[in-house]
Amino acid sequence: MSLDGFSMRPLVRELDAALSGGRIDKITQPNKQSIILAIRQPGENHLLHISINPQNPSAHLLQKNLENPPEPPVFCMVLRKQIESGRIASIRQHGLDRLLLIDIDALAAGGQIVTKTLVLELMGKYSNIILLQDNIIVDALRKIGENSSRVRTVLPGQRYKLPPHQEKRDLLADDPHTILDAIRVDGEQRLDKALLATCMGFGPVSAKEVCFSAGLAPAVRIATLDKADFAAVRSALEELRAACEEAACPTLLVDDAGKVLAMASFPLHYLPVATPLFFPTVSAMLEKADLLFGSYVLPDKDRFKKLVRNELSRAQNKLVKLDAEIEEAENAEAYRVRGDNLQTYQYEFKDHADASITVTNIYSETSKTITIPLDQRLTLIENMQACYKKYDKLKRAQDLLQVQKRECRAGIAYLESIEASLLASSSLGEIAEIQNELITTGYLHEKPKKKHHDKPVRPFHFRAPDGTDILVGKNNYQNDRLTFKTARYNDTWLHTKDIPGSHVILQNGGEEPAEETLLLAASLAAHFSKAQGSSKIPVDYTEARYVKKPSGSKPGFVIFTNQRTLYVTPDMKALTPILMQDSIT
Repeated sequence: MSLDGFSMRPLVRELDAALSGGRIDKITQPNKQSIILAIRQPGENHLLHISINPQNPSAHLLQKNLENPPEPPVFCMVLRKQIESGRIASIRQHGLDRLLLIDIDALAAGGQIVTKTLVLELMGKYSNIILLQDNIIVDALRKIGENSSRVRTVLPGQRYKLPPHQEKRDLLADDPHTILDAIRVDGEQRLDKALLATCMGFGPVSAKEVCFSAGLAPAVRIATLDKADFAAVRSALEELRAACEEAACPTLLVDDAGKVLAMASFPLHYLPVATPLFFPTVSAMLEKADLLFGSYVLPDKDRFKKLVRNELSRAQNKLVKLDAEIEEAENAEAYRVRGDNLQTYQYEFKDHADASITVTNIYSETSKTITIPLDQRLTLIENMQACYKKYDKLKRAQDLLQVQKRECRAGIAYLESIEASLLASSSLGEIAEIQNELITTGYLHEKPKKKHHDKPVRPFHFRAPDGTDILVGKNNYQNDRLTFKTARYNDTWLHTKDIPGSHVILQNGGEEPAEETLLLAASLAAHFSKAQGSSKIPVDYTEARYVKKPSGSKPGFVIFTNQRTLYVTPDMKALTPILMQDSIT
């Protein structure tokens, strides 16, 4: 989901008015898909966030800066060298395409001022950020070679080519009658598809909004429309053109779960069941959309998620194999019985003659027979010895396999706790702690990350309605610190029963907690666990003094006694205001 060409027109006006003439003070790159330009204007500073995330490619002003990695990526360094301290001359849109151009006057060698252009191609999965000088590509965030595209390559040193031109009508320049004539050409075409195929700047949202304004279904066929219908379509197109040229009223449509259904720089009405959210600026709307989409991804977070998923898959496969080996080991006695029978009947058979023999089992009280498979390459004596050897091996393996199974289960539980920690992490410092934990436990073969690059990492800190503080760990290191250093001996400690999740400390200091407060703490424990979104989640709670950490155990692993169990189903409507506190301290 992204803005179409019509909605980008008011966005460009908004950005041009705010940023033209401003000096680029600093350039940062929070992750692989976005850059931020800090722009200084007389008496005020702005942050321009440019993202090529396929979910929501955009360029908008930020109210709050994002965290940045300690070492800037190569593209960020190129931009710093080329355009940092330059002044923005203008921000413009190429026709009604989802393509913005930022002209920047920068100081070149010899004191000469040259104009460089930052091209923002905000086109879904094809989005890109490209730096040009004299229409020659200096660098690009996504380099596209011949192996990736036969139509258009984007590489340093090449002449920049605009995306392939589409032969479409311009609603802002062409006569509405001409546009309607073009729509009439294919009578079998749906109305919304005809609008998309005919007009520049149209996306699914604007096409459906025009259909709704005209009082027609998007799927209606062109051949079925009469003169009055086309008059209604023309009126709807004129309304859209006016909305594009006049002061906008940016709108997000979301469902009950907060999922974005549509967005535009003008009011939307075609989804009456959706909840509309209105914003003063297009930038404010795009910033909210980024938050709802979860577009900002911390560096390395996805990498660690993939690592943990792979290790989990490997451990779960190992557990299946161990179960099979344990089942086989439990049949060790059968090999001893085979060996004893072979020893008894060896003189009745010839070596290398039979693939199997059937004899009366010497241990059967009812004279049942037993069939013993033989390796014809071996003598009967050697087959007997092989049975005893297999029996001894399986007998020894029984205890060892059980130990390995316990270790494998513990490893799976630990990796699931890391998975839950990654879900709760929202800062570079928290990701760094998880990285160091993965390195310490041997899952990641890298050098530990230096702590001084990151801000101090604190646990979640919420406050119950009665004023009681509730602390929630974001990763296993924090869980250990909370439980064994922060918590007082008589504070209430909570954790989901047999489910990986955060340690929760209710700082009640030994006083009997109110039922509502205890349920809130239990709901937070359930929310920050692998069971998030489930119902009737069991949560154990006890005093912190009854929680112990076994010597040599992995981070976050504890044992506890004197616990009681609550079953909670978190009510997200009631929990959201608490979660919005984010961090009091």
